[in-house]
Amino acid sequence: MRVLLVEDDDTIASPLQRGLAREGFSVDRQATGNGALESVRVGAAPEVILLDLGLPDIDGFELCRELRQLTDVPVIVVTARGDEVDRVVGLELGADDYVVKPFGLRELVARIRAVSRRSSNAPISNGSEDLDHDARLVVDRRTREVVVDGRDVALTPKEFDLLALLAEDPGAVCSRQRILDEVWDPHWYGPTKTLDVHVSSLRRKLGDPALVETIRGVGYRLQEGSAARHVVSR
Repeated sequence: MRVLLVEDDDTIASPLQRGLAREGFSVDRQATGNGALESVRVGAAPEVILLDLGLPDIDGFELCRELRQLTDVPVIVVTARGDEVDRVVGLELGADDYVVKPFGLRELVARIRAVSRRSSNAPISNGSEDLDHDARLVVDRRTREVVVDGRDVALTPKEFDLLALLAEDPGAVCSRQRILDEVWDPHWYGPTKTLDVHVSSLRRKLGDPALVETIRGVGYRLQEGSAARHVVSR
């Protein structure tokens, strides 16, 4: 697996590169934000990006936002900033996970593999049916595209997975725990507030907060009759 490590501190980057290499990862290290952007634009596409926030040239949060505009490759923030507000901001900007330094190599490897599994779990269409382009909201799981009222909507991987889960059964309530289990991880121990942050961001991008309804004390549901899904199969 190809990993892009964005870390300016040699004392952290060097042993981390060696450790990941021992686990079978191919690691490309960039010490600056501009170097990371250039690597993503013109280099071999990584399968996971490990992103430090304390870079010398670009604020890590801004870099996360720019990377998300360039690619849907999973991004794991690896940083010493452990405050909840930093975690929430990072996740809202499109990070798929957030690891606070210091951390163990085994934990990081487990998180890399977890986000990789989630990003590769999008079902593949059998092509047997067409999308209903007359529907107000169209969620295409094959191409991971979303259209609202004829307008393409760019979502982060987590936002798309959240919407796709709700679109499986419009009108049915999906519990908070099920969403965390299926969109994040069954063993997710991060702040559950990240779900509310992602729902807020999703509503804003869809342009109509009513499309995703809050069922107080339970979870969320997609407005019934609003979505057409691509038929999918394994």
